[in-house]
Amino acid sequence: MNDERAILDHYNLTSASPTNWPAEKDDSDASEDDTTNQLSRHYIRRSKSRYSALERHGSNRRNFVPGSEKLPHGQENLVQKDEPDPLGGSDSVVRILRQKGLPVEEDSRLRNRFLLSSTTFSPNLYLSQVHANASNQDLLQGLETLSRSIDSKSASLKVLVESNFERFVRAKTTIDNVYAEMRSQGAEPDTDRMRGHSRIASRESRHFRNVSGQGLTSPGKEKHKAHLNDKKKNALTKESEYGVQGIKAPLIDVAVKSEEIWGPALGGREREGNLKQIMDSVEKAQGIFRVGRAVTECMKRKDYNGVIEEYSKARKYAADAREIAEEAHRNQRQLADHQVHQIVMTGRMWSEVDSRIEEFKRDIWRRLANVQMSSKSPTSQADAEEHLPMISLLLELGVDDNPIWVWLLSRYDYLKNKISTTFERSRVEIEILRRRLANLDAPAPSMTSKHLRFSAGKEVDEKSEEFDSPPVLELWNLIYESLKHLLSMKSGILREVIEFWDKAQSFIDGKVQKTLPIGFDGRSRRHHRLSAEDIRDLQNGAGELIGMLQEYVFSFFADPPIEDVSMLYSPYPATPVTPLSALSPYAHQDPRFRFDDNNPPPPSPKRGEAWDEFAFWPPYANSLSGVHYLEKLLTLLASAASDMAAMPPAPSGQPLTDKLRTMVASARERALRAASAAWSKDAEVCKYLEDWSRMSERQDLTNMLARFSSFETTILSGMQKILYLPEAANAKPGTISVVPPPPAKLVQMVRSQFVTSLYKALSGMVENAERSRPLEAVNGVAAVEDSITTNGADSDGGEKNRNIRHLLTLSNLKLIQTDTIPHLISQFEIHFSITLTDESKQLRDALIQISDRLFLSYTKPTASRLSDIVHVGIAAPDWIPTSSRPSEVRPYVYEALLLLVYTHTEVSTTTPGPLTNQVLSHLLEQMSEAFLDAFRRRDKYYLLALMQATLDMEFVAQTMSQYTTKRASEIQSQIYVVLDEKTTSEASKSLQAELPEMRLVLKKLREGTKTQFLAFRRERGRAVSRAE
Repeated sequence: MNDERAILDHYNLTSASPTNWPAEKDDSDASEDDTTNQLSRHYIRRSKSRYSALERHGSNRRNFVPGSEKLPHGQENLVQKDEPDPLGGSDSVVRILRQKGLPVEEDSRLRNRFLLSSTTFSPNLYLSQVHANASNQDLLQGLETLSRSIDSKSASLKVLVESNFERFVRAKTTIDNVYAEMRSQGAEPDTDRMRGHSRIASRESRHFRNVSGQGLTSPGKEKHKAHLNDKKKNALTKESEYGVQGIKAPLIDVAVKSEEIWGPALGGREREGNLKQIMDSVEKAQGIFRVGRAVTECMKRKDYNGVIEEYSKARKYAADAREIAEEAHRNQRQLADHQVHQIVMTGRMWSEVDSRIEEFKRDIWRRLANVQMSSKSPTSQADAEEHLPMISLLLELGVDDNPIWVWLLSRYDYLKNKISTTFERSRVEIEILRRRLANLDAPAPSMTSKHLRFSAGKEVDEKSEEFDSPPVLELWNLIYESLKHLLSMKSGILREVIEFWDKAQSFIDGKVQKTLPIGFDGRSRRHHRLSAEDIRDLQNGAGELIGMLQEYVFSFFADPPIEDVSMLYSPYPATPVTPLSALSPYAHQDPRFRFDDNNPPPPSPKRGEAWDEFAFWPPYANSLSGVHYLEKLLTLLASAASDMAAMPPAPSGQPLTDKLRTMVASARERALRAASAAWSKDAEVCKYLEDWSRMSERQDLTNMLARFSSFETTILSGMQKILYLPEAANAKPGTISVVPPPPAKLVQMVRSQFVTSLYKALSGMVENAERSRPLEAVNGVAAVEDSITTNGADSDGGEKNRNIRHLLTLSNLKLIQTDTIPHLISQFEIHFSITLTDESKQLRDALIQISDRLFLSYTKPTASRLSDIVHVGIAAPDWIPTSSRPSEVRPYVYEALLLLVYTHTEVSTTTPGPLTNQVLSHLLEQMSEAFLDAFRRRDKYYLLALMQATLDMEFVAQTMSQYTTKRASEIQSQIYVVLDEKTTSEASKSLQAELPEMRLVLKKLREGTKTQFLAFRRERGRAVSRAE
């Protein structure tokens, strides 16, 4: 094996059975002249080293080192192509490395790092690869082998040096002398320099100088100098350009002249041929040159079909060029010139078109991701489907990412950000207006009553602007518009979410993909299908969007007002279509929400009101505006919840329908609590509805009844809509009802509040009647009150007004008891399907007590005055007549009857109706009791006293016979019993004898006072029943 390796290294072969003659063998035999001629033909001038003359002699000699490697430029080095293992492991290092898969035969630099003869030998790399599996014992044996090899070679080298030392010295001296002679050829002799150059001052060097035939003191000095100049041109010095200065100029002149004469002739034909080939290639490839410009023009015109067509052409040209190159490679043949031109032109064209198409794709990707920015409110189906042309275009051009998934994902991100930003900003804006409203002074009750009275006799659309004050209505409208922007199916974000899911579902089902292109060679077909993971992500994403809407709306109704309003300081989030002007914090912002950054709206003060804990209730809002807007808000909310529940995807965890039901139930409960609190407060203000103006159809009643009835009816209707949400409870086709039945506690809360409002209203009516002065006029209109004047006694004005208020209130209560309360109870029972049996009885009892209280309050002053008149008159000393027979009733009787006339007039003119009989009958009873008590106080009644008492009593009884009641008759009978008890039998018998005469006197008195007491006479033709 060692002999075989030695033979291969000697002949510079790689195999013992070569099939071809090594090319390097031919190159090594080339002469220096051939190399020089070859370089001259290519006009290549290679710079040589200073010792190139010496190197030339060595270049012709064969390298005597067996197996030496030949470098690419033809020279050989001492590094062998292969060598045995220095550690004695193998006879070939290269073979071991080849077995390990290292490309040492192709890569000489890598091979040299493993060969000990190379200067780049790496011991670490050598040991890690060649002896990777060697044991410690193997390495120790290799070390001994390497040591013996070094010792043997060192001994051989030492013997070689010792035996040939004289030869080395003589050779070195000869070489130095020859070099010095060639270098100093043509130079001036320099004695000092020669003496100083002791290294070359040998016998041979002095010989060469002496045989030159010229010394420094030669007689032919000038001739010698010229000869030196000629020799100087060929000297190996830098000044003479190392011996070529003499021929350089002639060679340059010859080259220039030959180029001038033969250059055009020789080069023109070649250029002509090249140009002709290029022109032929250009004419054949005109389509290739047009593609790039056509693609650019189509992009500028936004002719996307043209872009696709031209790009398809470019792809075809590129495929053709690629086919030409691959065919030539398969057949191992050279390309023709026209083929080379076609490939080069196609490559340049494809590079330009591909860069433009990639830039065009990036622009389409951006537009696809932001397509929703420019189509917030599409006006047509084309606007709503703006993403489809872009998806089709990307599929035609060919992309790595799925444009369908990218658009769906960008749409999801856009909707998610829009829901969050819109809700948070709306909530802050609502809180700003709420704080400003809460920091205002509370409205006066009279102003609140002004809004409450507008509920009577108007349609909802007409009275909605008069329900409350403008600031309150402004906040109500902002709340409604904010929720509408989120939940409306016509223009809200919910519509966009549902449309997003519908489009996603159409992509999942593959309906839309039927109209989409499959791309070049069907490469985009893989993008037509969404993976199971993508479908699951879309379902979760749509469910997450619905969950966000549900959570935000739930928190708006369930949470108290927010404290942080710093979001209003920040600008809207930047988007690719955001104008520069939007960088301002207040750009495009409602002027209502602009304020000084250093002076933000103060927090809402805690006034202890019910609305302190409700973010959705405007401060100082009344119940009319509350039920009106809450009914709209909850109907919108419940309808939106039904639409959301109908969406197939649902978030993980609690089912979506349950969450939506919880949201609707919570919002309804909070709304009812807020409305009930306002209802209770407004019921206390209902007393300000009374301005004592009369109803046009019934003058005995005031307009307060109609206003209160209308107010209660409106509130009941609104509360019923809030509680049951009838418009949303009946689910539309394709939706799911999420309105749960109202719990019993909410119904009971409304029931209790209804009864409480009636009691508060009745209490307010009594308070109005008993007030010493009437309530302030409302809206600058004075209260209408009847005035009754008697004898010009203006000092009684206040008392008369109070009496009138009592009478009107009594008349109102009578109607309330018989009509208003039963009507309202009936409305409540119809709205809420509840029978108010106990409440009805309690209300009737309460009304009776209130009526009796007001009736006694009105009649008591008059009854007291009548009692005083009767007692004073009967107890007067002159009450008993001094004549034999009384012919007149005493003056106190006329005074008492005139007082009754005044009362009759006051009652009948204020409240025409049965109240007059009721009042006069009651006063007659009280007057009769006064007679009874006054008669009881006298000790004895003689005949004259008995006759006067009988005359007074009969005159009053006959005059007031129309108002005599059973109790009055009983009292009068008791009076005669008392008179009989306090008189003698003789006086009684005498009285019986005087009765006929007394009847005549009584008749005469009745005829004489017919005009004065005409008010007490019974109307003819109509039977008037006495009040019992």
